Amino acid sequence: MGLILLEAFLAGAVLVFIVWWTMFSGRKGGEIDRGDDAHEGPGEGKPSKRD
Repeated sequence: MGLILLEAFLAGAVLVFIVWWTMFSGRKGGEIDRGDDAHEGPGEGKPSKRD
């Protein structure tokens, strides 16, 4: 029983480590700021120069 609990704990620790690693191992300055247009979908925002 103790071996199963130990294995479950180690699997959870590995999962937490993988999530932490993927969240916080990026650029040292963070994500690049792409401005206000980054959250707009296609067809929204400023019109193109062809209009």
